[in-house]
Amino acid sequence: MELMNKPVMVLGATGYVGGRLVPLLLEQGWKVRAVGRSDQKIKARSWGNHSNLQIIVADALDTATLAEAMQDCIAVFYLIQSIRPGESDFATLDRQIAYSAVKAARVAGMNWFIHFSGLGHQSRLSSQLRSRYEVGDILSLGGAKVTQLRAPLVLGSGGASFEMIRAFCGYMRIMFAPRWMDTKCQPIAISNVIEYLAGCLSHPQTAGQVYQVGGPEVLTWRKLFHIYADEAQLPERIVVVLPLRIHRISIGWMNVVTPVSVALIRPLVERMQDEILCQEKLIQEIIPQNLLTCREAITVALSETYRNEVVSSCFDAGSTQLSEWDVTMRPSEAKVYRDTFSIILDGSPEHTWNVVKSIGGNTGWYFGTVLWRIRGFVDKLLGGPGLSRGRRRVDSIAVGDCLDFWRVVAVDERRLLLKAEMLAPGKAMLEFHIQVLPDGTNELRMTPSFEPRGLWGRLYWWIIAPSHSLMFGSMLKQMAKVADVRVLKGPTAVKG
Repeated sequence: MELMNKPVMVLGATGYVGGRLVPLLLEQGWKVRAVGRSDQKIKARSWGNHSNLQIIVADALDTATLAEAMQDCIAVFYLIQSIRPGESDFATLDRQIAYSAVKAARVAGMNWFIHFSGLGHQSRLSSQLRSRYEVGDILSLGGAKVTQLRAPLVLGSGGASFEMIRAFCGYMRIMFAPRWMDTKCQPIAISNVIEYLAGCLSHPQTAGQVYQVGGPEVLTWRKLFHIYADEAQLPERIVVVLPLRIHRISIGWMNVVTPVSVALIRPLVERMQDEILCQEKLIQEIIPQNLLTCREAITVALSETYRNEVVSSCFDAGSTQLSEWDVTMRPSEAKVYRDTFSIILDGSPEHTWNVVKSIGGNTGWYFGTVLWRIRGFVDKLLGGPGLSRGRRRVDSIAVGDCLDFWRVVAVDERRLLLKAEMLAPGKAMLEFHIQVLPDGTNELRMTPSFEPRGLWGRLYWWIIAPSHSLMFGSMLKQMAKVADVRVLKGPTAVKG
């Protein structure tokens, strides 16, 4: 096909939908330009070094760089959304990014956006969906045609809806739920969504159109939960529907018992209250495919989860950008607090590194489990990610991965740098570094650092800093024990 000689761009390539769309496009033979703020985060994906992939490092607000990247592109998949933990004004940021993309498209002469969002009632849109619909309108302001695909609910491993259902059913034999449990929904499998998105490229008549994309079944949330429990081979779940509209309580409760953050839970619960079904099936005539039933979609999602082959996740969204002090680990003009703890070990540094890179998730943090859980629970109550999202893989680690309430921002053979995504009055980092000493022994250093935000940030550090010696020193000793290496010296606090 002649069109395949020209590239397509994906904005949001490492997000939940983008992380599955890009490999499909590459598999189909398209040349793909993946745009992100971190090339390492893109390269860490299984498709990150594909011969037909071009990585463009750019901030979505950098109009000039976007315009250059859009040159000669036949279409741009716009899959960016700003809703995430700690982002209070996501609508404004969504608007700014959309205008930046419109200006870039006009400069580059790119005239086709393909946009994906949720489906809702126009008169009762949640704040999140209202922002997504506004983005679709903004993208058309520069003269480019906009294809909009809107789904009532997406089911797939790692997706917010699936992870919420999985955790809710997994934790609770008796589920108390509000009246929305008997509301009808029309889920669509994530694999069907990306087939529709990719299929638009081969059907230019979709440009400028709005389509509703749903699965082949309409069923209640109660039935969906029962199907999940059946496929997951769980004992029968009893659902007790309360005759109340306990909207806020539902959001808070699901935030606590599921790994999904309140930033994603809120729009899901808001949409659960209404019966949102597709009113047309035009896309099925243009791009025919086998639509998976809810049971089939759940079976596939569970299989991918059990095999540790989740291609993308709702937890993937997170910045890996570093400021100067993050990179150099030296204080900038801003006040940065830092503690460093060291332990000298006799043994293979590879054994120690295997322990370091396995941290988080089911492995835990080697010491102070109760304290870590308390901090994670408090973070959840405040709207942060908490500890429950675990880690992406059991046996490997890469830039962009989440480790409980941390994000991996740098990793090499013997160094791991984590950036905190927990809610705190400042920016926190945690570094592990293994260095082989001249005498053949090796040193494992652990360095927590914190750039406070205002007086509350300083008070926060002063309150927790006295516990570091016990907490992190004990962690180092336990890590040495797990690595089965002998401790020669330490742990000790390192000054300077």
